[in-house]
Amino acid sequence: MNATATATTATASAPAAPAASAGAPALTPAEKTGARTPEAVGVIENARERIDALDDRIIGLVQERMAVSAVIQEARITSGGRRVNLSREMEILAHYRDALGKPGTTLAMTLLELSRGRV
Repeated sequence: MNATATATTATASAPAAPAASAGAPALTPAEKTGARTPEAVGVIENARERIDALDDRIIGLVQERMAVSAVIQEARITSGGRRVNLSREMEILAHYRDALGKPGTTLAMTLLELSRGRV
């Protein structure tokens, strides 16, 4: 594969960057999605809208989880306990790992960090 073909392939698989406002041409739907047919463009655009909506819901749920965790931490600390309950965190890690495999553990660690900060 020559350098031009390699650059074209890399560009086609890379996420589209927002078009610059200083006279840059707007990307076509096919360029935005990487699809090669109008049907695929439609499928991808609809699926991306669903993903964006799901991401908004997930972010809202994470924020809600953080608020609930803060209530738990406050109750634990004011009662003389520690800020973090390691046995509970291990349960959460196992739950996510069992449901999602190894990447679930990483996701759970991120959620725990967001909810309690670094230990």
